[in-house]
Amino acid sequence: MEPSLELANMTRVQQFVLLGLSTRLGVRDVLFAIFLALYLLTLLENTVIVSLICSHSELRKPMYFFLGNLSCLEMCYVSVTMPSLLAGLWNGLYHISFLACMTQLFFFIVLVGTECILLASMAYDRYVAICHPLHYPLLMRPQVCRGLALSSWLGGLLVSVAKTSCIASLSYCGPNVLNHFFCDVSPLLNLSCTHVAFTELVDFISAIVILWGCLLMTLASYVAIGRTVLRMPLAAARHKAFSTCASHLVVVGIFYSATIFIYARPSRAEAMDFNKVLSVVYTVVTPLCNPVIYCLRNKEVQAAFRRSLH
Repeated sequence: MEPSLELANMTRVQQFVLLGLSTRLGVRDVLFAIFLALYLLTLLENTVIVSLICSHSELRKPMYFFLGNLSCLEMCYVSVTMPSLLAGLWNGLYHISFLACMTQLFFFIVLVGTECILLASMAYDRYVAICHPLHYPLLMRPQVCRGLALSSWLGGLLVSVAKTSCIASLSYCGPNVLNHFFCDVSPLLNLSCTHVAFTELVDFISAIVILWGCLLMTLASYVAIGRTVLRMPLAAARHKAFSTCASHLVVVGIFYSATIFIYARPSRAEAMDFNKVLSVVYTVVTPLCNPVIYCLRNKEVQAAFRRSLH
């Protein structure tokens, strides 16, 4: 028994190798410059949004409170996944220890779960604002907003503890090459040398509860909003109501179309090259575009930004 245990300890993977997006030198150099610029621009955009919301009293409303939480989340998002992507583009291959890989996976799952619940909370905020405007100050008072935001972060934390614990408990005997630019669920399951049926079940159930559950809540909110908007007698009122929801719908569509395709499936994903492209969408493109989508046509944010410049 003792020799077999020693052999198991010797063959257990101590680090993983991330292949990244490309292995060709010329392509890597161009992609490194592009993604570094996108990373810095994402941090700048979201930092500006958070500072504007914190420094201007007219932006201290439930909608902007959730937007500030989303901007903080997006900065964490890119800071979890982008360093390994950039390191892989710079070096060709990125070696990451088992502990660091599980840590990255833990924070990534926290942020994905939190964003799902936070987007559902933002949809509920729009539902109350449009369908129950007279009760909006009561239903979305500061205590409720803080409770929804806290629930979003705690929900993501609980899901991540369950999923990361299951994945970290698996045995990885080799090979140790991950066809991805960060430690994600599917490539890690593909490398496990033990049965992963229970881990896949936990992964799938959590995806159903968080991804599909929050998406259904979001869709239910917008179905109710649509019915209320269609009953409005004035075209101007309908246009104003729709314009307050359009940006959120765009963000929800981009985020969920990628994440559900990758995570809400009952089997391990094999088309990893295509999954890497989709992962770029919600780990790089979405955090970059969210501030622009939410604030480009928002007159209150534009006014606050102009006052800050002056």
